Amino acid sequence: MGENILESKKIKSIHFVGIGGISMSGLAEILISLGYRVSGSDLKQSSITQKLVDLGITVYNGHSPENIKNPDLVVYTAAVKDNNPELLKARSLNIPTLDRATLLGLIMKKYPYSVGVSGTHGKTTTTSMISLIMLESYLDPTIHIGGELDYIGGTTRTGNTGYFVTEACEYCDSFLKFFPYIAVILNIDLDHVDYFKDIEQIKNSFVNFASLVPEKGCVIVCGDDNNVLSILGRITAPTITYGLNNNECMWSAKNINFDILGCASFTLLKDGKEVDTIDLKVPGTHNIYNSLAAIATCYQLGCPMSGIKQGLSKFIGTHRRFEQKGIYNGVKIIDDYAHHPSEIKATLKAAKNGHPVKIWCIFQPHTYTRTKSLLNDFALSFTNADVVIVADIYAAREQDNGEINSQILVEKINSTGGNAIYMNDFNDIASYLRDNAAPGDIVITMGAGDIYKVGDEMLKGNQAKEKAFV
Repeated sequence: MGENILESKKIKSIHFVGIGGISMSGLAEILISLGYRVSGSDLKQSSITQKLVDLGITVYNGHSPENIKNPDLVVYTAAVKDNNPELLKARSLNIPTLDRATLLGLIMKKYPYSVGVSGTHGKTTTTSMISLIMLESYLDPTIHIGGELDYIGGTTRTGNTGYFVTEACEYCDSFLKFFPYIAVILNIDLDHVDYFKDIEQIKNSFVNFASLVPEKGCVIVCGDDNNVLSILGRITAPTITYGLNNNECMWSAKNINFDILGCASFTLLKDGKEVDTIDLKVPGTHNIYNSLAAIATCYQLGCPMSGIKQGLSKFIGTHRRFEQKGIYNGVKIIDDYAHHPSEIKATLKAAKNGHPVKIWCIFQPHTYTRTKSLLNDFALSFTNADVVIVADIYAAREQDNGEINSQILVEKINSTGGNAIYMNDFNDIASYLRDNAAPGDIVITMGAGDIYKVGDEMLKGNQAKEKAFV
């Protein structure tokens, strides 16, 4: 099986094992739009699988060898084990199999102007910003995002041009299977410690990712990130920098002002010269950085400034990224995907900038390895929260070995001067917040697991809940 398997005329039908995932479902949508016959299976049915059914995709409930109806190719997620009955059946029949990241890379290869957005933080938001700018610039891109963007009706959009934009995740070196024309590196931080042994290994992976860019492409990097700066000398492709604190960056911003909601407006600079004024509809300094990365990328793709301004003005965020869920008795409820100390700091700072009131942070740690390895950083990341309620660790792909738990994190937060308590039952947390949060306060549910259910539970009990903030 060669790396151009999607170009083979023999490949007409493709089966997805775990088709209900965010990325897998999006790839299935793209492939059916390209003319392939697509089927798939998942352990549970959802709105995502129903959407696929509506597109004409056969979706089986559960995994069974009988779901393999002699497809030409079988694709599987990282969560699928080697003893999966569908994988075993496919391999017994000598049907080629591919992991999700390899498939995404091969799809990228079909598009001459593909953009891969990498970085420890901000990938979904920046990819979404780039997508809206490209759409407002009439580039008609194919889009693959790791979060739901209402503007495109979900996570995926299929276009009819050579433009493609996707997130590029470093976990397990997945992004090294990609083919970016433009590689964006937003930041580099210590994370995914169940795979990477240290920050040097992570930096090496980003260098390798940058090396995938062809001679006519470019790498767009944050000039204010020390870890990114430390690898610049090892990147051979043309580089373009952006930032706030580095006068040598090609793209930068000045005259930054935040409105009452914490959203920024700023003067955009290119090579130190004023270009235009940019108005954002999402809060926080971190989103100024994300917008500069998006601007630099889209400018390279030929987007006019009118399209850049229009696209950014229409971006109001994706689901689970500072998502405004509603109001319960005057208490504003926000949900955010932040699950790394740097992300937590940025999100809480943005919240405090826009709302100098009492902030309740309901945090669900994500994975045992991350919580243990970054314990001290986590403990110092909640300084802009008045109260932190910590739920049990969301295990995700890991097993609990008893070395770390949320009570240890609570003790660490309090030892640094924080105000944290441990509560695990989501209904109890929602009830506690109803009794103790006052009108004008903000509740932010935070984490990559299912902590958003706390906010949903609070709103469920509000007969006159408001879905818009004022």
